Amino acid sequence: MENLIIRKIEERDMKKLAEIEAESFSTPWSEQSFRELLSIDYAHYLVAEYDGELVGSAGMRVICNEGNIDNVVVKPTHRGKGIADRLISELIKLGDSMGVEAYTLEVRVSNAPAIHVYEKNGFVNEGIRPRFYEKPVEDAMIMWRR
Repeated sequence: MENLIIRKIEERDMKKLAEIEAESFSTPWSEQSFRELLSIDYAHYLVAEYDGELVGSAGMRVICNEGNIDNVVVKPTHRGKGIADRLISELIKLGDSMGVEAYTLEVRVSNAPAIHVYEKNGFVNEGIRPRFYEKPVEDAMIMWRR
C-alpha cells in the first residue's frame, strides 16, 4: 500500500481513534484513554493513515525490555489490506531500536485474522487466559515473540 503512512500518535488523532475503537470493539478505548498515552513515557503508539485518512493504530508499553502490545485496531472498512501487518511490523522495529527483547499480547481465541497477522510477525501461542474478554466472555490466547 503505497499510500499508507505509519507515524507516531499525536493529539490530533484522539477523536478519530476513539471512533474507530467504537466501530471495532465491544469495550472500546475512549478519547481520554488515548490522550493519556501521550504522557506515559513507556507507552509507544503508532497510527496508520491511508490516503490522508486515519485508519488504525497499534501500541505497546515497554517495561523491563519487554513490549506488551495492548491495542491494535484497524477501521472495519480497511481490514484485510495489510494495515495491521504494517503497524505490527513498524511497532516491532521501534521496539527493537529501544532494546526490546521480547513482545507479548493477548488476542481473542476466535480472532483468526489477527492471530494470522501476529503469527506472520513471529508470534507464537504460549497459553490461554480463561475468560479474559467480556462482551462476549471469551478466552485470550497469550502470544509471544522472543
